[in-house]
Amino acid sequence: MGSEKKEFIWLSGLLFLNILVLSTADLCSTKSILTVNGSFPGPEIRVRRGDTVFVNVHNQGNHAVSLKEGVKGSIDGSNELIQPGRNFTYKIELKDEIGTLWWHATSAWAAATVHGAFVISPAANEDYPFPAPTSDQTIILGQWFRQELTEDKIIAPGRADAYTINGHPGETYGCSNDTTFEMQVDYEGLYLVRIINAVANETMVFGVASHSFTIVGQNGAYTKRSFTNFLSLAPAQVVDVLLCANRNVGHYYITARPSSGTYITNGILRYLTTSS
Repeated sequence: MGSEKKEFIWLSGLLFLNILVLSTADLCSTKSILTVNGSFPGPEIRVRRGDTVFVNVHNQGNHAVSLKEGVKGSIDGSNELIQPGRNFTYKIELKDEIGTLWWHATSAWAAATVHGAFVISPAANEDYPFPAPTSDQTIILGQWFRQELTEDKIIAPGRADAYTINGHPGETYGCSNDTTFEMQVDYEGLYLVRIINAVANETMVFGVASHSFTIVGQNGAYTKRSFTNFLSLAPAQVVDVLLCANRNVGHYYITARPSSGTYITNGILRYLTTSS
């Protein structure tokens, strides 16, 4: 499916999320899934450090759901179960969180498709404690099931039929309907890449061919900088990295796979400009 996400950017405001059932096709089959605002992954929430945010969730689906935001500050209604046809407004008061978190349904079966990024930028008078990026890119690692998930289904490790990058299964599963995620970069650009492991109960290994990462944040906090050629993300873990686009013109595979198992999904890192 891999619908393009809509970004919502504000200092302090109200965001509306509509949970609804959508029919979609992937892996040569059609099924119904719960989505938020018609996209999978759901919309990206962008705020600044210290903001107070109101998120109104209207449940137009056919199951009761509740959402969880990974913030450390105050959340009013974090355990509220929203029945079909009802709505609820979460009040989220951010404190010291910075970088990337994510929001998701509290039940594992619904969280497989009901999730999205929660990006917290520096306050208006703050700078990054590392070189300012040219741009940023959120990457959500997910999973796909041919069968429809319901409340009585348990998501066990290794049960997924495919893994996804921003909702795209890539070109390794042999279905002509499948789509591939593409990240476009300019030569010598510095990119803040926010990687979220939304795969239930599985550690995911992530990398970009011929590129390395500088880790600058994890789970909504800055960290001491470290360098690596690949990332191993535990379930629900979020890692922020800097990626320098300093390779030759062309395209490079982005790969994600469970730490155990044979499945692998891929995306493309594509250079738009080259060195002079």
